[in-house]
Amino acid sequence: MHLDTVLFDALTAQAKVSPRLRTNFDLRNSPTDQSQRMLNALEPGTMMPIHRHRNSSETVVVLRGRVKWTYYNDKGEITNVFIVAPNCDLVGLSVPQGQWHSLECLESGSVILATKDGAWEALKEKDILKI
Repeated sequence: MHLDTVLFDALTAQAKVSPRLRTNFDLRNSPTDQSQRMLNALEPGTMMPIHRHRNSSETVVVLRGRVKWTYYNDKGEITNVFIVAPNCDLVGLSVPQGQWHSLECLESGSVILATKDGAWEALKEKDILKI
């Protein structure tokens, strides 16, 4: 498999017609693989709630486009904002385990590589911050 423009364009086309304005592509070796590795194609307007991963850190690299990554405290107050894009000072980041965060897609055609520890877990209600 190649992570190239052909794949990114196909994922972007899917994201554009998705009601969520995003789509992901599983990079694991098999469904039993105990890792989380995926591409996420994002379009402006996709809604990502403020959330956390209590059992894992998360590493994200922006392969194409531009996103705004925001950290929050337990009260929902913004503690840090990062603009992440290829060929810039910040191309990726590692989100500490338990850190509240959200992301906003700033450019059509954005694609990120996201990895987390362990097997995939759906977000639980207590891992989505209501403000």
